[in-house]
Amino acid sequence: MVDWNSVALGIAQSIARVFSVSWWIVVPAALFFIWRDFWVWGKNRLWKLSIPWVLLEIKIPRNILKTPKAMENIFSTLHAVYASDPGFEDKYFKGSDLLWFTFELIGYGGGVHFFVRCAKPHRNLIESAIYSEYPDAEISEAEDYTDLMPEVLPNQSYDLWGSDFVLAKPNAYPIKTYEFFEANVDEQRLDPIAAITEVMSRLKEGEAIWLQYLIKPVSDKWKAEGEALRDKIMQRKKVAEKKGLEALVSGLREFVLNLVSAPRQYPAWGGAPKKEEGLKMVNLSPGEKNILEAVERKISKLGFESAVRFVYIDHAESFTPANVAAVNGAFKQFNTQDMNSFRPLGDTMTLVTSKKLTTKSWFRKQKIHVRKRAIYDRYRLRWFPPSASILNTEELATIFHFPLVTVESPLLRRLETRKGEPPSNIPLV
Repeated sequence: MVDWNSVALGIAQSIARVFSVSWWIVVPAALFFIWRDFWVWGKNRLWKLSIPWVLLEIKIPRNILKTPKAMENIFSTLHAVYASDPGFEDKYFKGSDLLWFTFELIGYGGGVHFFVRCAKPHRNLIESAIYSEYPDAEISEAEDYTDLMPEVLPNQSYDLWGSDFVLAKPNAYPIKTYEFFEANVDEQRLDPIAAITEVMSRLKEGEAIWLQYLIKPVSDKWKAEGEALRDKIMQRKKVAEKKGLEALVSGLREFVLNLVSAPRQYPAWGGAPKKEEGLKMVNLSPGEKNILEAVERKISKLGFESAVRFVYIDHAESFTPANVAAVNGAFKQFNTQDMNSFRPLGDTMTLVTSKKLTTKSWFRKQKIHVRKRAIYDRYRLRWFPPSASILNTEELATIFHFPLVTVESPLLRRLETRKGEPPSNIPLV
């Protein structure tokens, strides 16, 4: 009979002997990787804090007739800041990364506001892109509205709820976009942002809803995920590309086989689509065809690494979750069961399970407090969450755009009159 205690003891002794003679290699190697991660984190933090930022408030005319397509054109223009991914020197010595933009929709007891935060070198690009689509808009530099709140929250006076939102499914699946809400008749046209601005316009004094849309242009590498999903739906077999001598031998073999069988059947070359593959599209269900078309449409447009950050602040004695539920409900209108939806990013949500006898419920109040502090600080700094999703320009324009004239939220900040340019022939004194 095997004495398992002796076996386990022997294994432990063997491991101890190996470690006793190799610790001087293993320990420094492990410490190096830990040091490297701290080094990259520290350099990147210093780089972020060194960036000169500017916060711009945007006021739009009251009778705006443009659809979210105009906002999609703006996002497409902003993608021009992407040049290339950071290299080794950028990451490990400079700590630099791709610059990002923050579009912000803010609701206070006094009104609803639109802001854009960008690096100062990108201010001209932002203003040009917005004026090209909304020539009557008014853009002005603004003070940071987060300074109106205490530097540290929650405290004895204020409480908050917050979460980051990312996609629930892989990036290739799209959310419901603005074209779903559009109609040819203005009176029947729905604006998906109306549900959010309506909640914001009903806030009482001291309440605040902050929505932050963080976007960073990326290369087209993310399209490979969508192409793989498309091939999976169509049941395409991915053939490995042959190179060099292997390709030459394969080509000669294919040529000889086709030459021998030519009197009996038409030659079939490797690059030609097979009849079976051509029929697979016909055999797809209507739902699969819709998913396939939606995936193809998403990967055909420019992509941004994206995340949505939501913070609700109110006096501690009157704090209510009703507005939290209202904003969460407003985001559900972009969800579809067969494609994609938004979900709270678990580690950022200011909620911990209350179920007993689970490790997650231990120190629940302390964990919630730490999460509230963390998301409030990240909001003020406008930094990306631990993980983000890829949204294309059409999806971004759906969740953030300037409201149509049909949106009648009473406290929505609009321009009452249009600005006019002076005539070109005005006499100069």
